[in-house]
Amino acid sequence: MIKNEIIDLIKDKRAHVGVIGLGYVGLPLATEFASKGFRATGFEVDEKKVEQINSGQSYIGDVSTRQVKASVDAGRLRATIDFDHLKECDAIIICVPTPLRKTKEPDVSFILAAAEQIQQRLRRGQLIILESTTYPGTTDEVLWPMLSETGLKLDEDFLLAFSPERVDPGNPEFQTHNIPKVVGGVTDDSTETAAYLYSQIVNDVHAVTSARVAEAAKLLENTFRAVNIGMANEMARLCYALNIDTWEVIRAAATKPFGFMPFYPGPGIGGHCIPLDPHYLSWKARQHGFDSRFISLAEEVNSRMPEHVVQLVADGLNDDRKAMKGARVLLLGVAYKKDIDDVRESPALSIIDRLRSKGCEVRYHDPFISELRFDDAHTESSGDPLASVELSDEEIRGSDCVVIVTNHSGVDYQRVVNLAPLVVDTRNALNGEVRKGSAARIIRL
Repeated sequence: MIKNEIIDLIKDKRAHVGVIGLGYVGLPLATEFASKGFRATGFEVDEKKVEQINSGQSYIGDVSTRQVKASVDAGRLRATIDFDHLKECDAIIICVPTPLRKTKEPDVSFILAAAEQIQQRLRRGQLIILESTTYPGTTDEVLWPMLSETGLKLDEDFLLAFSPERVDPGNPEFQTHNIPKVVGGVTDDSTETAAYLYSQIVNDVHAVTSARVAEAAKLLENTFRAVNIGMANEMARLCYALNIDTWEVIRAAATKPFGFMPFYPGPGIGGHCIPLDPHYLSWKARQHGFDSRFISLAEEVNSRMPEHVVQLVADGLNDDRKAMKGARVLLLGVAYKKDIDDVRESPALSIIDRLRSKGCEVRYHDPFISELRFDDAHTESSGDPLASVELSDEEIRGSDCVVIVTNHSGVDYQRVVNLAPLVVDTRNALNGEVRKGSAARIIRL
């Protein structure tokens, strides 16, 4: 049986693991397999990434250069742009982006491109696993037919499964090995074999009955977060209208030991999951005549938060008898979350767009993002890149308003509130002690 052949290779660490896409998901995965004694080959279209990996350098914050170099030097990790090497791999894991089209419909073109590369080189004895987030049915409705066109048969010649990626960039507590892995195969043999492969690098593997279940589970995880963040954001806007401290309300509610889980408001949602994944689920629902209203409402609320932040700036400036046009606004942080260098879908981009459209002179400081290129960021802004400025006393004093968009831990917020005339805090970065001694007027989300 093909299942037993592949499992034997895995058991003896003779299995060669290929990972297509060496981004925030693929590189940690390939490095983890290499560190556990497997040969791992990463496949990329970006030659610069390939050169960095093969020279022992990491470009992902959660993977240290030391880890990469040790695996490369040991001959267990390499990267390539030559997809012919897929023939050498016993397990191939697809970790490519799944963005949205402008119509907010799923864009699975990267999955299809990866599948075509595999299809051209598929051989007997390979396990194919999709990790890229997608709508339920992709693995068995799209990948299975493509691979079957080769004449090879599922369970007899190859195995196929889905295992959703789970990463939390910048969180040192959770890395690949201690994040439970959900695995669902198109067949039972596929499930068992994929689960066994992941058990070599992950402490806890949870097998489900099908790839569809695994695909839906991933979308539920992030839709759950999007909907609850939407509720928190709506509560924040209500509390602002009622002149109530949102954060104190949430802290009070969180003292309940059952039936409540705290979610927090913010300037909008960002990253590669929460802004995108719910659309995959709602799109699939529409194909079956189902209207996913919770998802639509959450998206509507969350997408309006950058506009709300700009209104807070306008209100603050108005109270100081200053116009938006010509006002100098300094954003603290443009990454989508604290202490990482990722701007994908960051609400900061929309906030900058809106402030500029009102005539504000916008500057930003972010120790992790040295430059913003708007043409690559799906915003309305264009032209020259915006560079991060030094957070000097003069920069803070010279700003009409400072907006804390990302609460990076390395910023001295006490100094900010001592020097700035007006601060809009969208992340609850300013605790009670900082606010108590503040010379600035503070507006909180």
